[in-house]
Amino acid sequence: MIHETDQETLPGKETQTETIRVLLLDDHPENLLLRSTILRKFGYHTETAATVEEAEALLGHIDIAVLDYHLGAGKFGTEVAAALRRQRPQVPIIILSATLERRFGGVEDMHLLKGYSSIDDLVAALRSFEAKRRGKPVVVDARDFFYSRINMAIGDDVVLEIMDADGTWQYVNEACARLLEHPRDWFPGRNLFAEMPDLESGWQEIIRTVAETRETYIDRTYRGLLNLPRKGVEWIWNVLVFPITLHNGKTGVVLTARILERKSIL
Repeated sequence: MIHETDQETLPGKETQTETIRVLLLDDHPENLLLRSTILRKFGYHTETAATVEEAEALLGHIDIAVLDYHLGAGKFGTEVAAALRRQRPQVPIIILSATLERRFGGVEDMHLLKGYSSIDDLVAALRSFEAKRRGKPVVVDARDFFYSRINMAIGDDVVLEIMDADGTWQYVNEACARLLEHPRDWFPGRNLFAEMPDLESGWQEIIRTVAETRETYIDRTYRGLLNLPRKGVEWIWNVLVFPITLHNGKTGVVLTARILERKSIL
């Protein structure tokens, strides 16, 4: 007798209800148990491995790989990623690591930050790969995920903009979008100075200088930042601008602004 789950995994019998098989590699058993338990609740079938050798033995039986970067004893999840790319290049790979600064050589499709990425982030990443898991290697634009982690660290009450050296927006947070009265997805690709020609003079030079010199700029005196004051109120801002390496490898800036004082204009 062939059970329903067996029918779903027969060659050539792909269906919309086919269970996605996820390889989980981590040298800590408690992490494997936790991730496996949670992903199974979301409907995934999990294959767990604690070593590079165990993981490589499972490469022919998975749809997506979630690999811890540092396995201890000089072993790394990228060894498995490279082997999987050679054997089955269509299988998406997610790398989990403690830093976003590490360069992985391009074998991974997505990089999630351990300690900050929630299980929702992992599930969202898995869902994004499901429809394409049988096709060509998937490259995921993770810039919103990366930049949102900066917002998480700084705080939702702070206006935050990330832009390149010319002032072209890469990311804004909800506080900034509300202040400028546009949805967040309106900003990426638009230029701050083109959209806001009345912006206080000098900011274009400041942003370019921070990006080029990688110095940090602090200003507690500027009025009129972000086309303010408005509606009869003078807003005095504490502004911090610091450099960042953007998703494309170029240097940009993070501009944060917090209101220090509001004054009524007579």
